[in-house]
Amino acid sequence: MITAIALDDELPALEVLEAFCNQSKEVNLVKFFTKTQDARFYLEEYPVDLLFLDINMPSVSGIDFYKSISQETTVIFTTAYAEYAAESYELNAADYLMKPFSYDRFLKAIDKVKKLNQIQKADKQNYILFRVDYGLTKVLLSDILYIEGLDNYLKVHIKNQKTLVVRMTMKSLSEKLSPTEFIRVHRSYIISIPNMESYRNKIIYLNDKEIPLGTSYEAEFLQILNNNKTN
Repeated sequence: MITAIALDDELPALEVLEAFCNQSKEVNLVKFFTKTQDARFYLEEYPVDLLFLDINMPSVSGIDFYKSISQETTVIFTTAYAEYAAESYELNAADYLMKPFSYDRFLKAIDKVKKLNQIQKADKQNYILFRVDYGLTKVLLSDILYIEGLDNYLKVHIKNQKTLVVRMTMKSLSEKLSPTEFIRVHRSYIISIPNMESYRNKIIYLNDKEIPLGTSYEAEFLQILNNNKTN
């Protein structure tokens, strides 16, 4: 099942999408929004597989909105204006639905999303894409040392590379990382287990950085240390 949200300033268009999603039984449209700010707040907290996005929005265009979000999400643009097609495909959109579109055309778009997600799932075993400065930056998981939380921003510390600052929550990033390679050790820190150097007196040492071990995260962290010793 594909988890999706939709953003369109026209409620009838959202109702059509909701009906098509329900009919297909392949897309769970968990929320739809008429305001970009409401959609942005939702995406900062909850990961989704797919974003249906109208382009001709009153305050911020759908294209500019998609460029600005931190979450790496597949997008299908929906619009009544054909002139936006070229720019939407430059953003690697899964599809571009011209309003009004039929149910059959909707299903073809969903089929493209499913195939794209399969490819991305296979490719993402060893890296993650971060949205930085209106573009995507590819980072190998093995190169990530630790992640530092700063309100709704994160600092991603990387081996021999400039630290990335991304607009994302700890929760949403945690869901993208392998639990066998990364663990949250503090309210403000996620560390790479393979890159950890040592641990003593509730301090984790990693690349000359001293990271405190939070009390509520201690049991899980020590369990992982014990499992690694026995393996």
